[in-house]
Amino acid sequence: MTTLQTSAILQSSMYSAAPSLLKKGKVMAILDIPKPRTRNIPLPNLQELELGRDFITSLNTTFAEKQAKTNSLVIAKLYTILEAVADRVEMHKNIGEQRKNWNSLLLTSINGITLAAATMSGIASTTAAVVGAPVVALKMSSTLLFLAATGMLLIMNKLQPSQLVEEQRNATRLFQQLLKQIETSINIGNPTDRDVNQAMQKVLALDKAYPLPLLGVMLEKFPSNVEAAVWWPHQHGSGQATSADYNGWNAKLEKEMRSIVEVLKKKDEEEYLRLGRKALKLNKTLAISGPFLTGLAAIGSALVGSSSYFGLLAAIFGVVGGGLASVVNTLEHGGQIGMVFEMYRSNAGFFKLMEESIESNLMDRQENGELFEMKVALQLGRSLSNLRDLASSTPSRKVQDINEFGSKLF
Repeated sequence: MTTLQTSAILQSSMYSAAPSLLKKGKVMAILDIPKPRTRNIPLPNLQELELGRDFITSLNTTFAEKQAKTNSLVIAKLYTILEAVADRVEMHKNIGEQRKNWNSLLLTSINGITLAAATMSGIASTTAAVVGAPVVALKMSSTLLFLAATGMLLIMNKLQPSQLVEEQRNATRLFQQLLKQIETSINIGNPTDRDVNQAMQKVLALDKAYPLPLLGVMLEKFPSNVEAAVWWPHQHGSGQATSADYNGWNAKLEKEMRSIVEVLKKKDEEEYLRLGRKALKLNKTLAISGPFLTGLAAIGSALVGSSSYFGLLAAIFGVVGGGLASVVNTLEHGGQIGMVFEMYRSNAGFFKLMEESIESNLMDRQENGELFEMKVALQLGRSLSNLRDLASSTPSRKVQDINEFGSKLF
């Protein structure tokens, strides 16, 4: 207040002295000091500030709690799926061992029965020629054994235990692979509902591809058309990737991956499907020949000693048919032709899975490009430079003219 009064006195004295100064020819600048203006600015009190800060803190805490609850729920779901997958690994492993025993025991039993029946048939024909009268007991025993071997062969050829063993072996390996993938998702942290859905879909797809029961849902052992095995849910890219979503991808890498897809489709997958068709054709021939020979041997054994001419033919059919049936049965089930067919079918499925995975990533670039290139190289048993050389050589030649296959593992 004192300051304001002083400035007012100075201002009035300056105005009164101004005429005298002008008369003397002096110019004086008169400063006009503005009066201070005050405004009514409302200021928040401390209580309001505290309430606002508490509200923001509560919002952050609520969001963090919801996020933690969501993450814990997702992890709990993944652990539930993990337990189910671990149980399936043991189930397929145990049932695979059981069906492996089926194959060896049935093979040994049927061959033993067939050879015993052939021996009885030969003894009966010899006794009939020497004594002059057929031995009814040997004939009946031989015929019954041949009929039993025929029935067992029909069941064994229908089930194909060696192929069942290969199915369970593949299922065990693939479920173990899925087990590791789920564990990796949990260990890396921050899993989402998408990871849960993908894990569920993979489990259900594997259950459908490799069923455990034999009745009703067993895979067709002699399909009319050989196709690659499919044990994964259908992969399709979202198609939402833009030019800005590089994620380690570039035009050169995309061209390289498209070339790899062409090689896998035209060379590797087609080659294993061709081998699968050959194995299936051989297996069909052996599956029909075995029961036919044992049935023919049963007829020959029943006609042993009927007459001099027919008795000789019957003895030949009984002995030779039984021996040939044992050879065919050993070649089919001892050689595990059904397992070979399933192996070729699964190998073709492996390359089909790689093709779908590459095409899906080309659409949405979900995986990092450099990491995905390394993954493809490892799956094909190649180094990165070797993989690039294969891709660079493909556009200059037709795929059919390339002698080298995409995979170096199998």
